[in-house]
Amino acid sequence: MGLIKAAMGAIGGTLADQWKEYFYCPAIDSQYLMVEGQKKVNGRSSNTKGEENVITNGSIIAVADGQCMVIVDQGKIVEVSAEPGAFQYDNSSSPSVFAGGLGAGFVASCKDAWERLSFGGIAARTQKVYFFNMLEILDNKFGTAQPIEFRIVDSKVNLDMDTSLRIHGTYSYKITDPLLFYTNVCGNAEGAYPRSKLDSTLKAEFSAALMTVVPTLSDLELRPNQIPSHTEELTERMNAKLTEKWSKGRGISIASLAIESATIPEEDKKALQDFQKMAVNKDPGMLNAASAAAYNQALVAAANNQGGAMMGFMGMNMMQQAAGGMNPAGFVQNAQAMQQQQQQAAPQQAAAPAAAPAAAGWTCECGHSGNTGKFCAECGKPQPAQEAGWTCSCGAVNKGKFCAECGKPKPAGAPLYKCDKCGWEPEDPHNPPKFCPQCGDPFDDSDKV
Repeated sequence: MGLIKAAMGAIGGTLADQWKEYFYCPAIDSQYLMVEGQKKVNGRSSNTKGEENVITNGSIIAVADGQCMVIVDQGKIVEVSAEPGAFQYDNSSSPSVFAGGLGAGFVASCKDAWERLSFGGIAARTQKVYFFNMLEILDNKFGTAQPIEFRIVDSKVNLDMDTSLRIHGTYSYKITDPLLFYTNVCGNAEGAYPRSKLDSTLKAEFSAALMTVVPTLSDLELRPNQIPSHTEELTERMNAKLTEKWSKGRGISIASLAIESATIPEEDKKALQDFQKMAVNKDPGMLNAASAAAYNQALVAAANNQGGAMMGFMGMNMMQQAAGGMNPAGFVQNAQAMQQQQQQAAPQQAAAPAAAPAAAGWTCECGHSGNTGKFCAECGKPQPAQEAGWTCSCGAVNKGKFCAECGKPKPAGAPLYKCDKCGWEPEDPHNPPKFCPQCGDPFDDSDKV
């Protein structure tokens, strides 16, 4: 009787599974990463006794946007499709007389019935359709349980300090490789695979990676309050850090990241603000404005002193004496002087001419040049006496009565000097040295030209 019952079950099961199925998946809830496909059955359907885990050859599988369909036959992935539309499965190990022609379908169905008979009337195979959620899995909160050691660097103002940083925010991830995700995470799950099974593990790994990745942002010379605006760099570095565990291990990756807060201790924040103020005051112009504002504020405070304006100004005088006798306005004057020096030095440095070559000496009547002594090295003639000159207020040295550069007349009462012994003439005829460097004769009234 058992053999007859098995034979009837094998034949009945084979005939029931002749019908093609239509598999679909409704919208996948954001709380699930993978769900099992459903056969479409309604009151008008005649296919009510087919096997649950059998997909008949020629069946249709509908794939929607944001989904990826995977067919598993005997525990092995045999088909994958992530394109929206209807997918026809023509490689099933469960034959049908409605696919492949009546003759071939009938022969294959007979073989399937015989195989089922050998297994007591049941199908000796398992076939399933799984749908994966390919959308972003949002609202994954993160935070640093322990403060992160962060180095604040700003080469422009020579800032280099260490602080403790705390970061909070949210991130999203996506399934980028459904085959890898099925193989290593949710393989052959029954019904559906919720994200809650994986989120706690991902959060712990994300926070651990964050502790090592955030300190590397110091090479971008970011202040803590600038980190939230550089989430792209942080996302790239986090994905690179989690490549082995997430991308290569589970087939998922970080899709987006948002930092809600990046805070440092109050004492470090105050130290950073003080350093920024000091860096600003390195500019004489800013120091000038700050000093002037502080001095004016002190004057107003002195005038409004409850003990009388005189008491306020006496306090300012005491402060002045404590500062070494410098008038508070002197700070402003010093800052102004520094600013003027910088402004004057900048164009001078930019327009400074190249250094003039060393003097080549004097040229003798015989034509020999480069003489540096009193006599010509070629013919022995003495160096010719040079006509005395005078220096104009514009800086030009002249020999005549008027300046050849600006036309001003030679100033009256400006004596010119020239050694009356050897004829040596100083570079500045108005200011000769005490003694002639050529013969040692002292300069006096007898040397005036």
